Amino acid sequence: MKAMRRRIALPKHCVRNEARVLFRGSFRSVHSSSRRFARCGKGVRQRAQPNRRCVICVVGIGCLWLTSCATFSQHEFSQPTADWQTKTGQLMYRSSKATLIGEALVRFSKTGDFELTVSKGPGITLLSLRQDAAFAEVKGAFARQGWSGPVDQAPPQLRGWLALREQFIRAPDRKTLRCVSDNETFLFRF
Repeated sequence: MKAMRRRIALPKHCVRNEARVLFRGSFRSVHSSSRRFARCGKGVRQRAQPNRRCVICVVGIGCLWLTSCATFSQHEFSQPTADWQTKTGQLMYRSSKATLIGEALVRFSKTGDFELTVSKGPGITLLSLRQDAAFAEVKGAFARQGWSGPVDQAPPQLRGWLALREQFIRAPDRKTLRCVSDNETFLFRF
């Protein structure tokens, strides 16, 4: 019976000590416990510093890698000059999923450089396409995320747009140009 009382008394004693610390303002027990665990706290802090340094280094290297990829992997397109041919008109684009009618600005050179900008009113560019013999870049709201890379690695949904370059270079003086690629139809009127 005495052993049972001691077991019960021990938790009551601990509760009384905690209540004394909280309500009477005596912080001796808190202070002594912090002294007891001071060594553990210092060791933990010293181990955490190298981990923080590693994390900072890894994040820094990751940011440098991402920005270097963005800066060094861009392709240099030729800038339009006076000898490039420029056409303005309208484009009607149809596919099984969408229909688009917009203003079209087409520029191309004799060496095979090509630019197409499709807009809807002033200042709203729906699609911007730049292309040469080997590389292409597509941007704009109609292109969703955009894409850039070698023409032979283009995603299937952009292959019709990238085929337009050949049509314009082959027939540069046409007033109307119609191009059909799979389930897409492009109709230009200049």
